[in-house]
Amino acid sequence: MTGEALTARALDILASLVAFDTTSRLSNLALVDWVEAYLAVHGVAARRVPNADGSKSNLLATVGPAVPGGVVLSGHTDVVPVDGQAWSSDPFTVAERDGRLYGRGTCDMKGFLALALAVVPDLTAAEPRVPVHLAFSYDEEVGCLGAPDMIEVIARELPRPALVVVGEPTRMEAVIGHKGIATYKVTVEGKEAHSSQPHLGVSAIMAAVPLMAQLAALAERLDREADPASPFTPKGATLTIGQVNGGTAPNILARRCEFYFDLRYPAGLDPDGVLAPVVAAVAALDVQLKARAPQAGARIVRRSAAPPLAPERDGPAEAFARRMAGDNGPPRVVAFAAEAGQFQGAGFSTVICGPGSIDQAHQPDEYVELSQMQRGGEFMARLAAWAGGAA
Repeated sequence: MTGEALTARALDILASLVAFDTTSRLSNLALVDWVEAYLAVHGVAARRVPNADGSKSNLLATVGPAVPGGVVLSGHTDVVPVDGQAWSSDPFTVAERDGRLYGRGTCDMKGFLALALAVVPDLTAAEPRVPVHLAFSYDEEVGCLGAPDMIEVIARELPRPALVVVGEPTRMEAVIGHKGIATYKVTVEGKEAHSSQPHLGVSAIMAAVPLMAQLAALAERLDREADPASPFTPKGATLTIGQVNGGTAPNILARRCEFYFDLRYPAGLDPDGVLAPVVAAVAALDVQLKARAPQAGARIVRRSAAPPLAPERDGPAEAFARRMAGDNGPPRVVAFAAEAGQFQGAGFSTVICGPGSIDQAHQPDEYVELSQMQRGGEFMARLAAWAGGAA
């Protein structure tokens, strides 16, 4: 099948995938059911790798023979929330306007999933000599939580794939590096009292402010100390506080304050080392607060951690993606985190290459350009031809 025909099929699939609200706080099982049924129609069996309570699942499927040397096409099924965003159309219905396909996840990253599914009939018809594995994960958007269990199954049970393509939005250009991410929650407990009598209580918010100030100062230091030769934008590690919750009324000392922050860092930087002074400050604050009120205290918890993708110069995954995409550009890296570093950590040569731009991800009126889906269709058509003729 031509890239044009494959793209047309992918657009139909994309409409079906976007219709499932797979915001990370929700289950993705309805989408998984749909994908399983689609694959079954084409004679492809799928395997679930669920989370602990069975409310979500990764999905793993193989098209082709059980031999080493194939390629993994990896992507996540979850999307970020639309809450509070001003959309011009229903975010869970694909709308085409001016050469763009609008909808939550069209760019990040159901467009790639649709292309990977659209090539399945071509792969089965080509009777491939090497396998193409589909690896769809859950909860990438909240810390790449689902992929590790699936990667473990791939490494332990499948004939060794030669490489992995993670289809995050890169405008169908090969990307060989991304930053890692570590996310944290800090909780400060206080003791309620009238705000006119602060000596009788402990304001959790007032106690949390110095910690947040310390993080802000650390963020500024990381920016100052960034390697000017770094290929990333921003060049160094970045630290941001993304959410703060606390207090019940302006005239009550806050019983609780909690805030969330993330550290995004390039390969070679130890997040535990960077944050050691913050962890120590939380521990010291915990002692101080408990001395003022037994119920008070402070704690920090790491919520998630995903490693960076270290650039692998002239690696087989990069060479493959460039060949399939017709990409002759310079080496590229991206500042966002992805599951690619987890695949690399398991020993797989890994590259990121998918339709759309990260500039459109997580936004109201998220979109992927139709031209990007067309380039993705050509990529997948070449992949089918490669798998059918591979030695």
